[in-house]
Amino acid sequence: MTGLRQLPAAKVYYLGELWLALAWGVTFTVTAVYFVSDVGMNPFQLVLVGTVMELSIFLFEVPTGVIADTYSRRLSLVIGWVTMGAGMILVGSVASFPFVLLGYGIWGLGYTFTSGAYQAWITDEVGVDRVGKVFARGQQFAYAGGLVGIVLSVVVASWSLGFAVALGGGLAVVYGLFAALVMPEHGFTRPERQRGAMRSMGTTAARGVRFVRAQPLLILLMVITFFAGASTESFDRLWEAQFIREIGLPGIGSLDPVVWFGLFGVVSMLLGLVASEVLVRRFERVGQARLARLLLIFSTVQTAAAVGFAFAGNIVFASATMWLYYLTRSLIAPVYMTWLNEQITDSTVRATVISITGQSDAIGQVVGGPGLGALGTIFSLRTALAAGASLLLPALALYGRAVRHGGAEPELEALSVADLGPSRRAAAAGDGVFEPDARDD
Repeated sequence: MTGLRQLPAAKVYYLGELWLALAWGVTFTVTAVYFVSDVGMNPFQLVLVGTVMELSIFLFEVPTGVIADTYSRRLSLVIGWVTMGAGMILVGSVASFPFVLLGYGIWGLGYTFTSGAYQAWITDEVGVDRVGKVFARGQQFAYAGGLVGIVLSVVVASWSLGFAVALGGGLAVVYGLFAALVMPEHGFTRPERQRGAMRSMGTTAARGVRFVRAQPLLILLMVITFFAGASTESFDRLWEAQFIREIGLPGIGSLDPVVWFGLFGVVSMLLGLVASEVLVRRFERVGQARLARLLLIFSTVQTAAAVGFAFAGNIVFASATMWLYYLTRSLIAPVYMTWLNEQITDSTVRATVISITGQSDAIGQVVGGPGLGALGTIFSLRTALAAGASLLLPALALYGRAVRHGGAEPELEALSVADLGPSRRAAAAGDGVFEPDARDD
């Protein structure tokens, strides 16, 4: 797939962050209101939608990451954005719970084509040393795009909630087709093909898994990601319902929830723009120890905000804790991805390894989601939100462990290297390309 006029990779990444955040801002600002008012979903169904999406991600995360490492990251991204857009078009077009589940399943499938591939593509294009700042700057573009998307969503929703959901999907499809023309791919080298496509993909997958097994810090990050995924599922699916059913929203015209959620989103974007500028400056000189410390601080604040929101008794406190929760969570993303990428010394399996860690998030959400949704339906939304917040506590303990070790895992590394075969010792030492060794099986 050759671009008619390829643009610099960083510019394409920033444009993608801007446009896609706009698209998903249009869609996701109104989905909760659409689900509750038009589709008529209860708390368990709201969480089940996320569970179906995450189950789709769990099933396809690694295979699609392997495709990105075996064939083309650009191709994988284009397929992903178009598929994600198609899923949301379906969700917004048919106000039916089964079709919502199907649409989110399609969205999850599309997401797996982008997860891992997107971060691997930009890392290899600009280099590991520069990518941290690019991630942080990209977050700023995402805030700006999300701000525009929220405003557009509120305007469109005044006519039709379903159309607003579908419109965001259409915008994602447009960007996928545009990226096919302008996205460069100079940093990726396709591995030597073996006999049969499945054999090539199997080899890439095996190398990715072996690489993770040889890196104790990657295993630590996967465990953290599992608990974070289990925790965030309740907040993501229930925070709007908490405002609608438990806290209450003051009336503004005839579109009370939509207008309020639009205002919530606008404030979140503005706060994020300011905070991310500070984060960008911190990426001038950031070592592993500081990355681990930042993640511990942000995650601690995120946990406190989630607990506060669960028990908030008025709209002022609930709004403040909700903004703080999403602000810290959005700041965690570029820091975490930078730390993760620094551990991947073999770029030929970068997308696969990132996908494996992403699969931990999906597993966490699949395991935690239904139970938290059941708590919300049987007991209360506050119970489900508080339980979800408590699931972040193990992640805090593991971040604390990493901070004490300077952003590394010396104890596990010593044990692991002693027990590994020669090829996995090389990978653990960060010697670059990791070659499987039959003796390691």
